[in-house]
Amino acid sequence: MEQIRDRENITQASLQTGEHWLMKVKRQFKAFIKRTIDILSSVLGLILLAPFFGMIAVAIKRDSEGPIYYRAERIGRHGKIFKMLKFRTMYDKFSHEITSPLTSNNDPRVTPVGHWLRDTKLNELPQLWNVLKGDMSLVGPRPESSEFVEKWPESYRKKILSMRPGVTSPASIIYRDEEQRLNGINFLDDYLKEIMPDKLRLDLLYVDTHSFATDLDVIFMTLIAILPQIHKIRFKEATIFSGPIYGIVNQHLTWFIIDFVVTMMAVGIAGLAWRATEVINLGITRATVLALIISVIFGIISTVIGLRRVVWRYASSSLVIDVALSVFITAAIAVLANYLLYPQFTLPFDFVLNFSLIMFIGLISVRYQDRLITGVANRWINFRSGTKSLGEPVLIVGAGAGGELAVWLLNKSEYAPAFSITGFVDDDYRKQKTQMAGFPVLGTTKDIPALVKEHHIGLILFSISNIKQSERQRILSLCDKTDARVIVIPDLLQILNESEPNGSIQEGK
Repeated sequence: MEQIRDRENITQASLQTGEHWLMKVKRQFKAFIKRTIDILSSVLGLILLAPFFGMIAVAIKRDSEGPIYYRAERIGRHGKIFKMLKFRTMYDKFSHEITSPLTSNNDPRVTPVGHWLRDTKLNELPQLWNVLKGDMSLVGPRPESSEFVEKWPESYRKKILSMRPGVTSPASIIYRDEEQRLNGINFLDDYLKEIMPDKLRLDLLYVDTHSFATDLDVIFMTLIAILPQIHKIRFKEATIFSGPIYGIVNQHLTWFIIDFVVTMMAVGIAGLAWRATEVINLGITRATVLALIISVIFGIISTVIGLRRVVWRYASSSLVIDVALSVFITAAIAVLANYLLYPQFTLPFDFVLNFSLIMFIGLISVRYQDRLITGVANRWINFRSGTKSLGEPVLIVGAGAGGELAVWLLNKSEYAPAFSITGFVDDDYRKQKTQMAGFPVLGTTKDIPALVKEHHIGLILFSISNIKQSERQRILSLCDKTDARVIVIPDLLQILNESEPNGSIQEGK
């Protein structure tokens, strides 16, 4: 038994290490790209804005006595303290009398030029130097003073401070009129109770979902938000976190590039296959143009029928039909366009057929890559070590509608790669040695202890919804005798079946 557990632990450790390594590599690559863009953008910005900085400096000096820049102490990445650079917007005589880290509406400490700088957010431009130094990023959670950071929940603090703070952020766009909202003698309490919790929520959401396209949207909307005519417009969260640039990049540009590469490979392979029997010389230029045109046509069709909005990691297998239909329509349009535009060079039917088939296989492979990789990895683990799964082996009790629901719920979970369904048990002898939802029925409920031991099951999902209480207790007692964890899935199907007319929708009504 100890040897079995040791092998399970090794398998789990290998899985977790592999996932952790892959996630770590992705995070490091993402951070490298973000930092590279920060450096290039800050250098370019400081060079191009140097004359403008000079004019602002002159205006500040003429407006009031004191330094041009103000260095605010802020908490940066991993809790490191740094000096955030700003253009000075307050009278220097108040520099040693600051009683609040916040600026309220009509604050008497702010100079006339300072009001203009704060309204236009131009006082934040010197932070490009902080970006170049590595203290900050162009986009990220806005840095706060230690007085406020200490009030954050520990889990929030750790997560938000895992990133470099930003010159701008989704929260700073939504609360760009923060000073106007803070009025009266209790403005600090209002900030702590109403504004800060929501800014923390937005910062956490950014940390979880940020991407290159999201950062571009945030920068673009920041520039738009400072325009006088648009200053009072309220931006919605959805517009910021999934703005136009994010939609173009993730839904169209990224998939267009992927589809173009797949199409180019399909054209090349189909061309090589055809040349084995007959002479057909597309040439690299003509093949590239053909692949480009086909990719554009396929992209338009995909957009029209909704394939561009699909999150393929969680996509239903039935969408394979939609992809096949899109490829067929694309091929038909390509052949028709070729006949009308270049009648002297007609694409052979066999070439089009081979190309379409290869393109279809390639498109399906890149869209369902997570499932394909997991399946191949499971087969490899089985071959090399004799274990039954890449993730933690799961046994489902009940090969009925509830079992199918259990498979669906498990496969749709973001933690799906950490689990692998071994099979079902069911007391219906007609289901023995059959398959349910792509997995075998391994035996009856009496076989649960033996199956758990044989297949090193770590998790049992009890999915039977319509069962007598005594029978339910018998099966659960058998599960409890094993070392596997047991989870009882809510009886959703039973609730639906027992729904009354009042408060429910029934067939035919």
